[in-house]
Order: sequence, then C-alpha cells, then structure tokens
Amino acid sequence: MPTVAVHNKKIIRTGMKPGNAMQDILSRQYYSHIIARIKKGGNVYSKNGITFYLTDSFGFCYGVDRAVDLAYATREKYPNTRLFLTTEIIHNPRVNKNLLEMGYQFLTGPYKGHVTVDELTAEDVVVIPAFGTDLQTLKRVLDKGCQIVDTTCGSVLNIWRRVESYIKDHFTVVIHGKHYHEETQATSSRVLKNPHGKYIVVLNMKEADHVAHYICQGGDKETFLKKFEKATSPGFDPDHDLEKIGLANQTTMLGSESLSIADHLKKAMLKRYGNKTLSEHFLNFDTICSATDDRQNAVMALEGKKLNLMIVVGGYNSSNTNQLCYISSQFASTYHIENFEDILSSEAIRHKPHGQWETVVTNDWLPKGPVNIGVTAGASTPDKVVGDVVEKILSFR
Repeated sequence: MPTVAVHNKKIIRTGMKPGNAMQDILSRQYYSHIIARIKKGGNVYSKNGITFYLTDSFGFCYGVDRAVDLAYATREKYPNTRLFLTTEIIHNPRVNKNLLEMGYQFLTGPYKGHVTVDELTAEDVVVIPAFGTDLQTLKRVLDKGCQIVDTTCGSVLNIWRRVESYIKDHFTVVIHGKHYHEETQATSSRVLKNPHGKYIVVLNMKEADHVAHYICQGGDKETFLKKFEKATSPGFDPDHDLEKIGLANQTTMLGSESLSIADHLKKAMLKRYGNKTLSEHFLNFDTICSATDDRQNAVMALEGKKLNLMIVVGGYNSSNTNQLCYISSQFASTYHIENFEDILSSEAIRHKPHGQWETVVTNDWLPKGPVNIGVTAGASTPDKVVGDVVEKILSFR
C-alpha cells in the first residue's frame, strides 16, 4: 500500500447544525417519549408485570450524535446537490436507511449504489462517517474536487494522533481491533503515512498471545506471517518490527480486553528487554473511548438485578453492540436484535447470538408471569428504536 499525502483542501468538520425544520425531522425519527419517561424514572419502568431495567448509559454517544447532525445539516445546506457517504455513517440500519430516503448515495458497503468514486465530480459533496475513512479513499475524493464533510469522531482522531506519534519514534503499532473494520482500516492507513510505518492488528487475547510468544521466544516467521497475513503492514518482519511496539485500539472493542492485551504484551517486552530499557521498546497510552467504556460498565452494573433476560438493541454489524451482547451474555440470557420487528411474537424472537454471523429464532423467550428485562443499546442506536422495542414487548401484556 503506497504512502499517501493529503493535500490542503477545504474540509468541513464543524460549523454546521441542523435548522429548525431538520431538527423536527430528527426528533420524529430518533426521539422516544417512552424512553424519555423511563430515564426520568431512574431508568426503571414497570407495567403489566414487566419491569424494564435500562442501563445508565446506552444509545447514541456524542460522536454518533454529532455525525448524524452533520449529515442532516449537509442535506439542508446542499438541497439540490448529489450527496454521498463513503460507507455507512454508523452501523445502524435505521439511520442509514433514513439517509437513503433523504437522497444520500453510498460509495461502498451494504448500501452501495451505482456511483463509484471514479464517477464523482467537483459538484458533489461527500460525507465521511463517524469512524473515519482510509487515506487512500480520502485522497481519491479530494482529487475529484469534491466538497468533503468530515464527521470523524474525536475519539478516533485522538487514536490517529497517538498512532502517528508512535511511528514518528519508529515504534510498530499494535492495534487491538478487527482488521476488516472501517475504523481500523482508517487507523492503519495513518500508520502508512510514514514510509517506515509498520502495524499489526490483533483481534483478541489469543492473537495477542501469539505476538507475545514471538517477542519472547521467536518462532517460524512464515507461519507467523501466514496467521496475520490480512492484519499486518506490507513487508512486515516480526523479527525486526516487534522490537519496539506501541499499543492502540479500535474504539468499539471491549475495553477490559484492550487493557489486558496491553498488559500481556508489556510483560513480554519486560521478559525480553528488562525493566531498565522497557520505555525504549514499549509504549501504551489510554486510547479507550470513554463512551464505549461507559456503556460496557453500565451493562456490567445490571448483573445483580436478577434479570430473566437481557435485550441488546443495535446493528448486527456494530462492533460496540456485539461487545455489549458478549458482556450481558455472561450473566443473563441475551437477545441481540436490530429493531422491534425482530420480536416476532411473545413466543418467538429473531436474534443474533454472540459470536455468530447468522440470526436464529428462539421460542419461549419471554417467561410467563412477572419478568425482569434488562435493556441496553449500542452507541449507534437511536432512542426511538429502543422505545419501539419496549412498546412491542409491553403490547404482549
């Protein structure tokens, strides 16, 4: 992958807010009266034998809220202009379908239209999603002369700054994330801004352990590179590129696992180089997103509520929602659904079990008699979607 330099060009990042008319549309599409009522009641709501326990933190985070506002404000500012998104603005089907209905076209991803980046013109406006975009795509859009509206979250920008500082000091970046996720692809592209930039992406502790073992004991280089062939920078050499490492993470990963991975790799570097020179070989600064961390901690806080089941609402391809599903599944029967339509009846629910790609239908999911239900939602999920789920469940009683 070649090094890419982004030339100076006007990119809108701030200064646009939806007007009153667009605010009314946003309210109709995303505000929920029942969720507002539950929040005022301390996040607990009982009716007809069902008690809902909403987590203290759920749904739209600041970064997502900002991205959606900017997208709607862009439509308002450019009412007669072709509008494009590089891919999904966030991983929530309701939001992306609303943008389609507003006239947005998607250049890549599951909502991809018929227009490609090569077919853009200088009259077009392109919106970059909350998790950013890779530098190659950004440069191609800039070269077309398009106006760009950048909704990249501040937490993601903070990680990019940290990564660039690692590379400046000749440290290889170890990213805890999914190599195929848009945010991690955007982050890794920042590594390659520097000609000597190197990175490796680890999905979980198991993969981090492979890296730690190689740091301490070496191993077969070809086997190692085969294992991480889709998750390393071009020309990656573990014998050389693991001598100095700096830790970063995809913002939507499990925060506790990011911390554990950093600690595990730190111990490996200590074992190999000793404490005296550790700072010359290992760097780690906290890049865990506070909003993601808050939502994960809020789910953990429900563990003592004697729940009959847990409902996790959010896009099936949403990384942070899947992490919430994993946490809640440790202490309660958990159903990850995208919206109220996945609740087929009081007897059947369609959901995606944690760790699986496909949805399944489970029968007898809602117990008879009094029931305690925990509810949370991913950072890309509007309150309206959560409210629809609560009202659907209440309709059975």
